[in-house]
Amino acid sequence: MDEYVKLAKNSVESFVRDRTVISSEGAAPEIRARRAGAFVSIHKHGDLRGCIGTIAPVYEDLATEIIMNGISAATRDPRFNEITEDELEDLEINVDVLSEAERIDSIDQLDVKKYGVIVENGMRRGVLLPDLEGVDTPEMQVSIAMQKAGIYSGEPVDLYRFEVVRHV
Repeated sequence: MDEYVKLAKNSVESFVRDRTVISSEGAAPEIRARRAGAFVSIHKHGDLRGCIGTIAPVYEDLATEIIMNGISAATRDPRFNEITEDELEDLEINVDVLSEAERIDSIDQLDVKKYGVIVENGMRRGVLLPDLEGVDTPEMQVSIAMQKAGIYSGEPVDLYRFEVVRHV
């Protein structure tokens, strides 16, 4: 199992079972040595069960970012109930490590397979990861991100794109 996924899995299992936050000290050195935003996605039997992340680093290292986002994906995603201990063996977890976001001038600069998108209007912000099943066009990608942010069609938005390295 990939070191990034192993770290997320261990953090989810430890928190769901014992309400303990694991230490980042046991993470692979390359994960502790860098800072980046990261999303932890949890699926159960192919269906999304939780996904929480940060688009820029919030914690002192990527290991802590993954640990905390794994816990949040399992327990704080407002779309789902908390994951229970009896679900743990049925979960599939992946980790997306984000590049720094770059502002773009046009939707034409998006590629749904390569780039995630951030849309902003004032304090409202929506994020959608790249290469998601069923998201086939940049227009669809931006529309979903706008819905997530509560931004209505026709309202002006600032667009940003980012790349991810997906760990499964």
